[in-house]
Parts: sequence; structure tokens; C-alpha cells
Amino acid sequence: MLKEGLNKYLKSAEFINADHPDVQQFAKDVTFGAKKDVEKVKYLYYAVRDGFRYDPYRLHFSKEDMKASSLLKRDYGYCVEKSCLFATACRVIGIPARLGFANVRNHIGTAKLEAILNTDILVFHGYAEIYLHDKWIKVTPVFNRELCEKLNVKPLEFNPDDDSIFQEYNENGGKFMEYLHQYGHFADIPYQLFMDELLKHYPHLAVQIQERNLLLIK
Repeated sequence: MLKEGLNKYLKSAEFINADHPDVQQFAKDVTFGAKKDVEKVKYLYYAVRDGFRYDPYRLHFSKEDMKASSLLKRDYGYCVEKSCLFATACRVIGIPARLGFANVRNHIGTAKLEAILNTDILVFHGYAEIYLHDKWIKVTPVFNRELCEKLNVKPLEFNPDDDSIFQEYNENGGKFMEYLHQYGHFADIPYQLFMDELLKHYPHLAVQIQERNLLLIK
């Protein structure tokens, strides 16, 4: 029996639309044959991490595009979208899930990305939190294996017993990523807060953000 207060993390929401048939089918297909909850979550983690290429240059900001079901129409996504899909699929299989957001500094981000953002700080980086083994754990099914190998960073593996949230160092021991500010956890994407923070930190990209267009174009 679930603890009091967890039920809201199982319900369908605007962006975590766990009642959408495409998301339900995705979760069913990915977890087919798995018997235990931890095994099902592991299957979902790797399906999202490696099945959708991380792309920080094509960011979709309309409410419709940011729904979990919309990512299933593409083979790429960014941190918020991928974490949202993972959390949604977890709710489909009965695992309480929510979203967390933070500002992070990327020490080996591409020069191209930093030039566009005018900073090495990535605002409102998204990850997921799931309730497993009677506790909340943080997971980041975002950076696909191919990208990590290219950046000389070990990919984040699923850990059912502890947080697996970011790669602090690359394989040569150099600092890779650090968390600067935590926004906390949410039952769904806090859309207006997300937009406000983007406008605050990237004012030179205000037109693209306000028009809900692609923020960064290759």
C-alpha cells in the first residue's frame, strides 16, 4: 500500500500525460517480459536514455510539444522532454514519479552551445525522481551512450538504490558538470516557471522563447 501523499505522483497530468494511449503502449512494449518493478523501471530508463538522442539545439516550447506523448513522435529530445517521458512511463506501470529541475554548469559543453547561450550555465535542467524501495531516488535518463562516449564521459547507469543524477567528472578526471541551483520537485512540468527562468537567464533569446519556437537551431 502506498504511503499517503504518493497518489498524486501516479496520476496523469497535462505534460505527464500517463493516460495517453501512445505512452501506455510505449510503457507496455518496453517492459514486456519484466516481472519485477525494478526491472521494468530499468528497461524504461535505458529505452528513454538511448532511444532518444539528446539534442540541446532543437528545443520545443509549446505546451503540446512538451507533453510526454509528443516525444514519441521524434527520435531526439532535451533533458526536460526525456525526463518527462520517463516519469510518465513510470506512472503508467504504477511507479510514483515526479520531476526535478536545476541550473547546472557544463564544464565541457560545446563551444557552439555556449556561444549561443552566452554562458556555460544550462537553466532548468530536468531530471526525474521515482519512488522505489520505499524512498525517492533521482535519475537522469538524458545523455545517451553515444553522446557520452563522444564527450569522454561515462554514461549514467540506472541505480535502483541511490541517486544517479549527473557526471561530475569525465573519464580523465576533469570536472564535467556541477549543480548550481535546485528548483525542487514537481508533480508536473511547472510551465510558467520554466518560461520565466529561460527569459531571465537568456534575455537575448527572448523572441524565440516567447514565440515557443525552436530556441537553438543548428
